[in-house]
Amino acid sequence: MIDLHTHSLFSDGELIPAELARRFEVAGYRALAITDHGDLSNLELIIPQLVAFCKEINRQGGIRVIPGIELTHITPAAIPELVSRSRELGAKLVLVHGETIVEPVAPGTNRMAIEASADILAHPGLITEEEILLAKEHSVYLELTSRKGHSLTNGHVARLAQEIGAPLVLNSDAHAPGDIWPADSLQEIVLGAGLTENDFQKIMKNAEQIVEQCLASRK
Repeated sequence: MIDLHTHSLFSDGELIPAELARRFEVAGYRALAITDHGDLSNLELIIPQLVAFCKEINRQGGIRVIPGIELTHITPAAIPELVSRSRELGAKLVLVHGETIVEPVAPGTNRMAIEASADILAHPGLITEEEILLAKEHSVYLELTSRKGHSLTNGHVARLAQEIGAPLVLNSDAHAPGDIWPADSLQEIVLGAGLTENDFQKIMKNAEQIVEQCLASRK
């Protein structure tokens, strides 16, 4: 199993990257991305450190770890520049903190993240049909999540994404050990969003493709 949205002590997570990776490995995962919260103030502090960490841990074998970032609570107008800057600094996966219904995210964030071709739009809340059509055009993955609060709109996101044909991924948005969903129970999240076992398999394939692309681009 794979998780592409997690947080360490580099932002508001409870664990250092090594322990985060170890706990996911023990829980049955074979790959994860560490995507700490970032804005203009801390990208250059977080991303190079994660890049160095991932390079070393991947050299050791075992679980594969991808250095990423979750651009969080930034103004929509700043998103394109920070997506580009994150990639220049070495982030292999760029998420944007979407318009979840449980946090005061600026309106327009979902659309701008999609137009900027972020890799994943995290917990996009009550995303519109127009935005999902745009996500399909830009090949931006929409997130289903096991995280409390953010998961309240999983059903909405899943239904529209399936109707329109936009790609989905499933993540934990883990900040603490208790947020790490058991790998053998991940299907429950997808079924709870109104999807099927076949949909779950497709979502897992999406995650595998993302990991393969990230690892192939790492030099």
